[in-house]
Amino acid sequence: MDLLLHLRYFRTVAEEQHFGRAAERLRVAQPSLSQRIQRLERELGVRLFDRGRTGATLTPAGRLVLAETDPLLDAADRLRTLVGRVQGGAAGTLRAAVPPQLGGATIAALLTAYRDRSPGGELDLRELSTAEQTAELTAGTLDAGIVRHPCPATGLGFGPQLHQPLGALIADDDPLAQHPEIDVRQLNGRELVLFPRASAPALHDETLTACTRHGCTPTAVREVAGLEFTRALVLSGTHVTALLPKPPPEPGTTWRPLHANPLTWRTSTAWPAGRDGPAVRLFTEAAHDVLRDHAGLIPTAPGRRLFPRPASEFPL
Repeated sequence: MDLLLHLRYFRTVAEEQHFGRAAERLRVAQPSLSQRIQRLERELGVRLFDRGRTGATLTPAGRLVLAETDPLLDAADRLRTLVGRVQGGAAGTLRAAVPPQLGGATIAALLTAYRDRSPGGELDLRELSTAEQTAELTAGTLDAGIVRHPCPATGLGFGPQLHQPLGALIADDDPLAQHPEIDVRQLNGRELVLFPRASAPALHDETLTACTRHGCTPTAVREVAGLEFTRALVLSGTHVTALLPKPPPEPGTTWRPLHANPLTWRTSTAWPAGRDGPAVRLFTEAAHDVLRDHAGLIPTAPGRRLFPRPASEFPL
């Protein structure tokens, strides 16, 4: 028996004090309504109404049941509303993650954008590397994330990719700081600072392979996770360059874009395959807009010149 439905019918009869008027209001046949009330009485083991020619009046037991019916049905209505909001992505907690070096302003914009799309929802956001995110997404302890590609993981779904151009972070007194942009070949023979390989092995290898392909073979590669330590290494050494997206400005260091954008990080949202519910879709939409509009990522890979400018235009 659907107890809540029977209680709704019972309450309507109690309000109308008449089976005929209650049936008309509920848009059901009167015999069917009478049968439902009788079944409820059998289920509860009490008589709920005194039935007469002029209508139906509550028995003492019926009055007690009615007093408990209103809060019970109100709670059921609230529960249905809440479940509907969760199903629509407007409530509940979404467990998500972002990669390191995304930037504080971008993360703040992401939190705001998700809150605007899901006013009653909560975003439990953490900073995790791509490797950590793929492990948690696969294990089901993370609902969605922003990862960098290549992301060799099975069982995941991905949103549209965006490209984040890399540049060179150098000391202010570095001769290359005098140029508005740097050819990647000018970094040949330098010590490079890059994120730890363990955090995203495929991307780490792809970045170094692209450096070699474009004429840059470093003398050494230092693996550093934090931006502050990265700046310290750049300031402390000669011919030390960090490859990373444009960071917030800081005295002592200068970031310069690479000519023709030969190095980019491909970034997208990710989630466990088959579990892209409304909240995940809202996160994906918010993340894509924020990465494009606030972090400067672009939908397609930057164009390449058919005839690169000669190396002589970029003094080594």
